Amino acid sequence: MQRQVTRNIWNAISRFVQWANAIVEWIAQPSLTQFVLRIGLATPFWRSGINKWDGFLQLNDVAVLLFSTEFKLHLPGGPYSFPAPEATAFLVGSAEILFPILLVLGLATRLAACALLVMTLVVELTVPDGWPVHVTWAAMALGIMAWGPGRLSLDHWFWFEQRKG
Repeated sequence: MQRQVTRNIWNAISRFVQWANAIVEWIAQPSLTQFVLRIGLATPFWRSGINKWDGFLQLNDVAVLLFSTEFKLHLPGGPYSFPAPEATAFLVGSAEILFPILLVLGLATRLAACALLVMTLVVELTVPDGWPVHVTWAAMALGIMAWGPGRLSLDHWFWFEQRKG
């Protein structure tokens, strides 16, 4: 009798867990998850990039100052200054605008995620104490690189249309 009661309890728990998993799976559709990952990775880079500009192709003084005096690469034997700080600030500021746009649109998505992964590694070398945040950026970039942009993307639409025609 005790075994039957225990078995019934475990069966009820099992059915509940299956029901809960089905709801979670319905909520976390792969395409929605991939879209949210893309937005999640794009946001901090976009916010950083937008703060580096005063106007179209016009860097602000703070961005150049940071790359000239504050930001250092923490490598063995270092820290080392960034080379050509004005050019570096321009390239980083441009990348922090371009790649997030590509991610949100889902265009050249894996390439954009890979570029932001590389930038994340450089940011980690610049601000080593920020690793708890940087590892989340790296995880999002790797997830996007591994599983692609999903159906809610221009990449999917172009690929789908190309296969149809």
